[in-house]
Amino acid sequence: MPVNESSQTIASCPQRRRLPDERRAITHHFSVGGQEGYVTVGLHEDGQPGELFIKMAKEGSTVSGLMDSFATVVSLALQYGVPIRVLCEKFCHTRFEPSGWSTNTNIGYATSVMDYLFRWIDLRFLKDATGSLFVVPSAVGEMVNGDAVKALAKIVNLEDAPPCANCGSLMVRSGSCHRCMTCGSTSGCS
Repeated sequence: MPVNESSQTIASCPQRRRLPDERRAITHHFSVGGQEGYVTVGLHEDGQPGELFIKMAKEGSTVSGLMDSFATVVSLALQYGVPIRVLCEKFCHTRFEPSGWSTNTNIGYATSVMDYLFRWIDLRFLKDATGSLFVVPSAVGEMVNGDAVKALAKIVNLEDAPPCANCGSLMVRSGSCHRCMTCGSTSGCS
């Protein structure tokens, strides 16, 4: 017998957990590869995230519109019961520009703004007895001491994408060598 909408019970439909009209929130300033922004997380009474606002770039710009839309989708996902751990696992370590060093010593190098935001959310809201989902190596100390390339190599640690010795950006394979797309240097091949 085919199932139609009228035969489904209300209990089987997802229920949205809206935030109260007046709520607490945390606003965090971030910088990834020189691109700055703010993330504001609205909290339920139990302290769990229930909404997300991301402010980057000029209002009306493509970046601003995309971030607003993405934040709305994440907010709806949280309100309909998607565990924040699932969102963090999905969006941490996504790779696109802008990427680079963050000003947060607990995160260090971020492979994208999404990577940074969800690693920050993980550190802020998921840290428990077993720790956060993603542990940052002690390479941040090297970055502070001025050796960003070595710090990046410890954080990224990818055989197929070493950091550039000149600028620290990830290099791309070019035949049997690697080439930096940022500054143009090579890994020593001729």
